Amino acid sequence: MKDLVKRLAEKKQQHRYRKRRISDSPQQIEMRIDGRDIVSFCSNDYLGFANHPKLKQAAINGIKQYGVGSGSAHLINGHSRAHHQLEDELAEFTGYPRALLFSTGYMANLGLCQALLDKNDYVFEDRLNHASLIDAGLISGARFQRYLHNDPASLQQKLSKVNNSTAEKLVLSDAVFSMDGDIARLPELARLCSETDCRLMIDDAHGFGVLGKNGRGSRLHFNLTTQEIPVYMATLGKAAGSAGAFIAGSEELIETLIQQARTYVYTTAMPPAIAEASRASLQLLQHEPQHRQKLNDNIQYFRQCCTQQKLPVEDSETAIQPLLIGDDKKATEISRRLFEAGFLVTAIRPPTVPEGTARLRITLSAKHCKNHIEQLIDTIIPLRLL
Repeated sequence: MKDLVKRLAEKKQQHRYRKRRISDSPQQIEMRIDGRDIVSFCSNDYLGFANHPKLKQAAINGIKQYGVGSGSAHLINGHSRAHHQLEDELAEFTGYPRALLFSTGYMANLGLCQALLDKNDYVFEDRLNHASLIDAGLISGARFQRYLHNDPASLQQKLSKVNNSTAEKLVLSDAVFSMDGDIARLPELARLCSETDCRLMIDDAHGFGVLGKNGRGSRLHFNLTTQEIPVYMATLGKAAGSAGAFIAGSEELIETLIQQARTYVYTTAMPPAIAEASRASLQLLQHEPQHRQKLNDNIQYFRQCCTQQKLPVEDSETAIQPLLIGDDKKATEISRRLFEAGFLVTAIRPPTVPEGTARLRITLSAKHCKNHIEQLIDTIIPLRLL
């Protein structure tokens, strides 16, 4: 126990101690958090669906029909018609033969790697992949290598050293990198994987719902085929506004995961009401494009304002707009003062990001208005001089 006390004290001294805030309001732009009325600029609810009336009504109807909990794992008696219909609709929406629900994106990534790889195989990952992808590669037991961020040439160099032609080779990459907001060079990755007989899997947690036609994801953003990206994972708790995740792919892939993915087999299914809310979200994505348009307008306006005020945000065309600070203490202090001024902007520090790259991770939503954006930037400007 003394070691735990020491480690916690060290985190505080390094300005890397994490604390939870308590919300007393729905997930939306204007919230009540820790007793304060604030404007949120850190949510992944990019389209404002988390508190949308149609999702809430769908969840209420789901509770009336199915109750609250699913009661068991999918393979026992927890797989409801709501789950099954959502899987079918996700497959159709993303363009793959089949889709399989998982309770979280973390579980989806771990389950995939554990099911497909063993110690004789190889896994290759972008250095800035999400922690769930990194952990998934490690837990698989496969020979693990990381290539330079968004650098297909670096990946090619790693692949060229693999001599075992019978081993499974899996390349894992975020489609939109969660802390930087940049988009993976998927066409180049897909071409390289095809040339080297690798399987490519992308984690589209931050692209699903906002990129591609009707928000169908990063694959469609680049007009790639399902053969070029044979394994597709996305989450439902971000732009889709509900919870859970899914993997889409071939009939054989999904059946393999049903049989062998431990994070699918040995866990309770998500509540059916959440599946019904996700089904409502898919309908909004297909029939109400104005949400995505408003988000894109806000991204462009935010970047325009930053250029005018010479705020050095990273080069990102997505809703994730990082403002690099560098020093952990300074990033934490700016975040604290922003909160006191009525804005929730999270300071992201190592080990979530590399050493020396602490940042304010600003995320935009379709529900922000120009006044919100202008006020945030006006508040940040003097704080950068701390």
